[in-house]
Amino acid sequence: MDYSRAIEVAKGIYWVGYTDETHGLHSNPYLVREGSEAILIDAGSRPDFSTVMMKILQTGLNPDQIVRLIYQHYDPDLVGSVSNFESIINNNELEIISQKQNNIFIRHYSTTSNMRCINKLGNSWGFRTGRRLLFVNTPYAHSPGSFVTYDESTKTLFSSDLFGAYGVHWDLYMDIYEQCASCNTFKECPMGKDTCFMPGVIQFHQVIMTSKQALRNALDKIRELDIELIAPQHGSLIKGKKEIEIIINKLYEIEDIGVDGIQANGDDHIC
Repeated sequence: MDYSRAIEVAKGIYWVGYTDETHGLHSNPYLVREGSEAILIDAGSRPDFSTVMMKILQTGLNPDQIVRLIYQHYDPDLVGSVSNFESIINNNELEIISQKQNNIFIRHYSTTSNMRCINKLGNSWGFRTGRRLLFVNTPYAHSPGSFVTYDESTKTLFSSDLFGAYGVHWDLYMDIYEQCASCNTFKECPMGKDTCFMPGVIQFHQVIMTSKQALRNALDKIRELDIELIAPQHGSLIKGKKEIEIIINKLYEIEDIGVDGIQANGDDHIC
């Protein structure tokens, strides 16, 4: 794949992200186009605005067609470029959608657009065509106002930091096989792969998530959705129902997450 260009990962959904081979934290903003409207999900950091914007333009979209900026939590790697987008989008309908607890912090990025809370919106938002996005609260996975977004049309889950990973060896899609379900060592791949995705996934969730209870609460809610593609904000996309089931089960097994890890191993656990 040519990662220098926007990549359509599902109908009307484009990966417009950027790779970071130095630090191993790959970021995945997503553009969703439907009819004459478009929305951006977790649009990215300020330093990478030019890269994301270039890929948006590669899809043939006029920036003025962007009507919503959705931020699933308030970290700068998601929200840092919000003022850049506001300055380039000439659309009076533009609004920011997030959670109440996130909006308190997002306004400190010098935002000018109206800010909406997903709960006040009935936990959904729709395009004029009828295509609908559902919002599912996942508190403390990893911030108080964290949530995920589900596209009913393509059965795509935009999972924010959930299902994310660290890793300098990166591909847009995660390779998951049936043998991965029973593998617990993550050292010698039963499929003969040079690198295993799970150590990066485990470390990411141990550091970023607040506790095992918070992670499992989020996973329980996600299990209720009919998902064919998981599009995280970091790491690689996960495609296929069986593959998604395997990775959910693997996440459920992780121990020493967040404060649980500190209590078990001390402060050095997070470094």
